[in-house]
Amino acid sequence: MGKFIRLKKGFTINLKGKAAPKVVETDQPETFVIKPTDFHGIYMPKPMVEVGDAVKAGSPLFHDKKHEQIVFTAPVSGEVVEIKRGEKRKLLEIKILADKNVEFESFRKYSVSDINNLNSADIKEQLLKSGVWTSLVQRPFGVVADPAATPKAIHISAFDTHPLAPDYGVLFKGQDHYFQVGVDILKKLTTGAVHVNTHATSEISTVFSQVKGAEVNKFSGQHPVGCVGVQIHHLDPINKGEVVWTINPLGVIQIGKLFLNGVYDASRIVALAGSEVKNPQYYKTYTGASVKKFIEGNLNQEHVRIISGNPLTGTAIGKDGHIGFFDQVVSVLPEGDQYEFLGWITPSTKKISFHRALGLLSFLSPSKERVADTNTHGEPRAFVQTGVFEQVTPMDILPTHLLKSILAEDIDEMEALGIYEVIEEDLALCEFVDVSKHKVQEILREGLDLVQHS
Repeated sequence: MGKFIRLKKGFTINLKGKAAPKVVETDQPETFVIKPTDFHGIYMPKPMVEVGDAVKAGSPLFHDKKHEQIVFTAPVSGEVVEIKRGEKRKLLEIKILADKNVEFESFRKYSVSDINNLNSADIKEQLLKSGVWTSLVQRPFGVVADPAATPKAIHISAFDTHPLAPDYGVLFKGQDHYFQVGVDILKKLTTGAVHVNTHATSEISTVFSQVKGAEVNKFSGQHPVGCVGVQIHHLDPINKGEVVWTINPLGVIQIGKLFLNGVYDASRIVALAGSEVKNPQYYKTYTGASVKKFIEGNLNQEHVRIISGNPLTGTAIGKDGHIGFFDQVVSVLPEGDQYEFLGWITPSTKKISFHRALGLLSFLSPSKERVADTNTHGEPRAFVQTGVFEQVTPMDILPTHLLKSILAEDIDEMEALGIYEVIEEDLALCEFVDVSKHKVQEILREGLDLVQHS
C-alpha cells in the first residue's frame, strides 16, 4: 500500500494558454539536437561521430570521458551536420539532419518471461549501450546515474504541477504495457521500492493507477508538489551517503520498448503552450526536435520568448532552437523588456504575485488564468529575509539560510541545511517570489557542484 500525503505550502501559477487535449501529427522537423548541457555531472563529453557521418536512432553520439560506458545516442536517423563547440572546445551540441523515415539500431529483444530472469548486470549493459540509461537521474546533485551505484529507491513522479504543465494522460495514453515492463526492470536495479507518485485530486491515468509491483503514493497540494524531490522528502528523505534514482514516465516507457522491441524509441508527445500561441496543443515528434515547424504561423505576435520547458525552470532557446532532452512542453510568453511606469505600485488585477501587496489583487481570484511576461520587475539587491521562501517550500529545510551558506561557500553548513535533498526545480518557486531578484536556481547549482566535487 502506498501513502497519502497532503502538503499545505506552495503556490500554483495559473497561466493562460494550456495545451488543448489534441495531438497533431505534422511533418517532422528537419533537424534534431542532443546537448550535453541538458545533463549534469558529465565530465568532458567526447564526440564519437564526425560531421557527415550517417547515424541511426540509438547510434552513439558522445560519451562521458570519465565514465565511457555512459553513452548518449541519436534520437533519429540521418546525417550529422554540425558539432557545435564553445569556449575551450567544450561540446555544446550535436545536430542531425533527419531522414524522413527513422531507422533504428538493433538491440537484443526479450520476452516478458525472459525479463523476469534478467539480472541487474544484463539490464545495465542494455540500458548503457542503447543510451536509455541517461534518463536516470541520481540524487543527490541531480546528475546522470552512476552505473556502479545501487539506489535505496527509485522514484517516478506521475504528474506535473509547473505552470503550463502538459497533461500526462495525453502524453502517455495507451502506454500501459511498456510502463509496466519498465517498472519491472527498474525493480531489479534497487534494493528498495519503485515509487510511482500520483496526484490525489486529479484523474489518474490507468498507465499509473494500475501498475503492479510498485508503491503507488498519492499527493495533494499546490506546486511544487509535482516535483519528485519534494515527494522523496516526504516518503524517504536522502541522507548523506545515500543514493536515490529518479526517472520520468517517458524514460520508463522507453525502457519497456527497448527490452520488448529491441530499439531506442525516442518518439514523444510535446505540448506547445502559452498565451502567445494561437493553437496551444500537442505534437508528435522525437527527442531534441527543432521547434521551428511547431511555432511557424502559430504565434499571436513575434516579440516573444520561446522556452524549452516550463516558464519556471525552462531554457530560452529562440525560434530556431531545439527541445531539451527532459522537456515535454514548449512555452511561449510575451517578452517583458518594456518599461513600466511605477512598476508594482500601479494597481492591477492582472499581475501574478504570491505577495498580498497593495495594488496586486490577483489573490482575490486565484483560479483565474493570467498572462505573464518575462519581466522580473526589479533588479538584484541585498538579500532580504522575508520568510516567504519557507512559505512556498513544502520541505523541512530553510531555503534562505541554505542559499546564504552557498554564497558563503560553507560546505558543512550546506550539508546541515539539506542541500542533499534539493535540485533547481525544488526551489524554483523561491526565485519567482524573491523580492531581492536573486537567481536562486543558479546559486543552488553552484552549491551542488561545490559539495559534489569537494
